Amino acid sequence: MANLITIARLILLFVVIAMIHFRPVDLALPSMILLGVVFAGDGIDGWVARKRRSTSPFGAVFDIAGDRIVETVLWVYFAWERVIPLWAPFLVIVRGGIVDALRSMSYDEGMTAFGENTMMRSAFTRWLTAGRFMRGLYGYVKATAFIFLAGYYGYIQPEAAGTWLDKVYSLDVVRWFGWANVWLALALTLVRGVPVLFDAVPYIRRGGKTAVAEPLAAPVRGRASTPER
Repeated sequence: MANLITIARLILLFVVIAMIHFRPVDLALPSMILLGVVFAGDGIDGWVARKRRSTSPFGAVFDIAGDRIVETVLWVYFAWERVIPLWAPFLVIVRGGIVDALRSMSYDEGMTAFGENTMMRSAFTRWLTAGRFMRGLYGYVKATAFIFLAGYYGYIQPEAAGTWLDKVYSLDVVRWFGWANVWLALALTLVRGVPVLFDAVPYIRRGGKTAVAEPLAAPVRGRASTPER
């Protein structure tokens, strides 16, 4: 069931992108609302998996893949529409590739990015990448950033003059708040990837094998079986 929710999120994502691209002004509000649904689904699929006790290694990896697709597609799309600079999606793609490659080194030993069998080796890195506060903050910032960009793309269209988009986005506070979330989302994406570089050092030194006697910090409460993006 949780995997079906992830699939539905991906389908809805491309429907929303089509709405933004072909009707950026008329369908701006529905597009923004549906983008919120896409990001809300990230929490719903985990909740469903826990309630149905259907968590699995495949589900955890598939959930990460779904989130990667959602984020990457949106960054690339808005760069393609020239709403954000081209380096933004490049940065996200490179970061994701490096982090996922390093995490894969621990999967052969039955470990996950987070949870009880996490590769994270300190309380700080667990908090930064899997703590409830940071997970919630990161999810909120990403959702707010992309919802803002969806409306902003409609706002910069000539036909938006005199519409609600023109009235709302012409306010400095709205634009400042929206762009602050966009840049903060990029900053958090980078910052949350740094711990993986340090925690992967033992695997790199031992050719992918880490010492089992090396102690791990106590796990952070939260989604135990699903790695965080």
